[in-house]
Amino acid sequence: MSNTYKVKKIIIKTEYKVLAGILILLAAGLVLLPKYQKNVGIKPENFLVNIMSTERYVTTDQVADKIIKQDPNLLLIDVRKKEAFDAFSLPNAINIPLAKVLSSDSESYLNQDAFDVVLYSNDNFYADQAWQLCNRMGYKNIYVLKGGLNEWFNTIINPKEPTETDSELAFKDYNFRKAAAMYFGVGNKTNTAPKVKPKRVIKLAKKKKKVAEGGC
Repeated sequence: MSNTYKVKKIIIKTEYKVLAGILILLAAGLVLLPKYQKNVGIKPENFLVNIMSTERYVTTDQVADKIIKQDPNLLLIDVRKKEAFDAFSLPNAINIPLAKVLSSDSESYLNQDAFDVVLYSNDNFYADQAWQLCNRMGYKNIYVLKGGLNEWFNTIINPKEPTETDSELAFKDYNFRKAAAMYFGVGNKTNTAPKVKPKRVIKLAKKKKKVAEGGC
């Protein structure tokens, strides 16, 4: 077993241990939530059911199609750090690093009904964490780009050509991805999609926090 493989295995185990710890704390309502917000968001049992579901994931094909069609309901949010976002981002995406997901400045983008919000990172890891925080707060219409930017490059930017024995659907997907790759500017020196000025998002008034029933 190579040293590189051992290191990767240790990193993966560490990441999922951290994620497991976060999930436990989130379920108890103890992480990143101020004391006065104890009764804000969904019930812990509902939260745990939601995180087991895969319905939050959208594919790279779905997102590419919405971008190309300029779907006005799509809002892409890159939850990576600013340096990574500045180096490459999807068209019209805005940057809300994971550490700022629960900040007051981010709430108007995440806690609203005007857009379908798609969170993404390099893979699923940070985007999933951001989704879990939003879900715990009861935010609606929040999704995760399955596979993140790694999957975006593997499918949209550099799609694998199907073999003769592959299905008709595989060829249909490939043709769409090749056309999408041309749309996103594959062939230039940087091999990245052009960055477009983020769309203007209407700042909605902050929703009033619910008062707990009963008690003092």
